[in-house]
Amino acid sequence: MNEPGNFWRSVRTVAWAFLGLRKRSGHDDDLARIGPAHVIVAGLLGGLVFVLLLLLAVQLVTA
Repeated sequence: MNEPGNFWRSVRTVAWAFLGLRKRSGHDDDLARIGPAHVIVAGLLGGLVFVLLLLLAVQLVTA
């Protein structure tokens, strides 16, 4: 369960979730290999990056 690339697998899974595109078999395979703590951290980081990109886009459009 604690593979070295485990967190990066979680980041990839969360990125696919943000896009909403994922095969069922790939999703099931990832869920079997990653831990919930990694998914939570990756989700929070992904959400933070998304919000920061939105703020940057607003700054660029209104400036």
